[in-house]
Amino acid sequence: MAYYYSTPSRTFSEYLLVPGYSSKDCTPDKVLLETPLVKFKKGEQPELTMNIPLVSAVMQSVSGSDLAAALAKEGGVSFIYCSQTIEEQSAMVRKVKQTKAGFVPSDTNLHANGTLQDVLDLKNSTGHGTMAVTEDGTLNGKIVGLVTSRDYRISRMSVDTPIKDFMTPFDHLIYGKDGITLSEANDLLWDHKLNALPIIDQDQRLKYFVFRKDYDSHKDNPLELLDSKKRYFVGAGINTRDYKERIPALIEAGADILCIDSSEGFSEWQKMTIEWVRQEYGDKVKIGAGNVVDREGFRFLAEAGADFIKVGIGGGSICITREQKGIGRGQATSVQDVAAAREEYFEETGIYVPICSDGGIVHDYHMTLALAMGSDFIMLGRYFSRFEESPTEKVSINGSYMKEYWGEGSARARNWQRYDTGGKEGLSFVEGVDSYVPYAGSLKDNLAVSLSKVRHTMCNCGALSIRELQKNAKITLVSSTSIVEGGAHDVMVKDNNMSSEN
Repeated sequence: MAYYYSTPSRTFSEYLLVPGYSSKDCTPDKVLLETPLVKFKKGEQPELTMNIPLVSAVMQSVSGSDLAAALAKEGGVSFIYCSQTIEEQSAMVRKVKQTKAGFVPSDTNLHANGTLQDVLDLKNSTGHGTMAVTEDGTLNGKIVGLVTSRDYRISRMSVDTPIKDFMTPFDHLIYGKDGITLSEANDLLWDHKLNALPIIDQDQRLKYFVFRKDYDSHKDNPLELLDSKKRYFVGAGINTRDYKERIPALIEAGADILCIDSSEGFSEWQKMTIEWVRQEYGDKVKIGAGNVVDREGFRFLAEAGADFIKVGIGGGSICITREQKGIGRGQATSVQDVAAAREEYFEETGIYVPICSDGGIVHDYHMTLALAMGSDFIMLGRYFSRFEESPTEKVSINGSYMKEYWGEGSARARNWQRYDTGGKEGLSFVEGVDSYVPYAGSLKDNLAVSLSKVRHTMCNCGALSIRELQKNAKITLVSSTSIVEGGAHDVMVKDNNMSSEN
């Protein structure tokens, strides 16, 4: 006979946090959002932590290299999507890792035989005014000069003017040598009143630029997540089909952590993948698994050796798994159940396995609820897809700017490996949709508002850390009527500018 759960499956919108005692010392600026990214033993510190509890989803329309660098700068982690070739995914990871904090690979490079027209065309396409001139026109070519807006005047020069006639030649350049520290590079910038400092290797090949404008940016991002070489931290998704080829390539490219991208994690396929990683790399390679929605699923993956476990099936805004297959569970109920299993496992084994709530986040306050219910961090797709840094096109729809957003199970993505159950290769039916989301601007500006809400709410609950929130939070179910009561009602709202939804 089938097993029936005795309680309904619930979503985050069915709950509210009840305020707790807040002391005078409980202020938002003192709230720490640091959280473990991988499992650790009782009494020890996790090898990897994040400075904010947010990661971006393993999706084509979300986690590209630009968003990965932007999120790492704020203290979180992106998982570069795996529904592409191994070479393409590795190149994305490599691009993020090549961007040291403050050291930027050049994406505006000119050939020494080019003309002013080439300069203007490149500036128009990239918006960047500082351009390296290399012998072969590539990023890592031998640098022969530099072009900035101070080197030419459009009104007084022909567009056919050779670049070599107006560029600043190499023997007149101030530059830094590969291996220079960011502090030393900034000293050169300020001492010589430069806007950009090229960094070259012993063969005069361009490695990076350090920009004056990034000096303030570096100071403004105290939570940025860096590896031991001061490079941005980045994760990568894998599947359970080609992992033996994909994982070595991603590790070589510099991926700091891996995550199995699957719609359902309670499977032998995931256990086999984790076991292979342990056999080949031991505990040096960190790998998350999922997704699961109950105690049994968590226990299975924890015992298989997962470093973190993702929770949630069918709750994403572009996911139609529940409609198509009738599989899933309300996200709030899933998190509560798995969090309880995580605490039981911790008590039994002394091993704490972080859990990641994946899906179901509609409003910013849902993030705080997910953390209070036991999530160590949260995976977001739609939230990040709206930002300038996401890899999708910005389009105008009925006069409003939108960003394209599609699911990995959609006909557009056709990521059959994510939904693989060991049968025929390919999608028999879709489990995701193709959609638009309102364009929201930069990641940094939006994320600052969302995290401010989280910190303020935690103070209302009397918590200065995520662990304190999980221990002390008081959570109540709400009725449909009280949900209506919670928003503006029975009035005509004049201005919605202060009302921000993610």
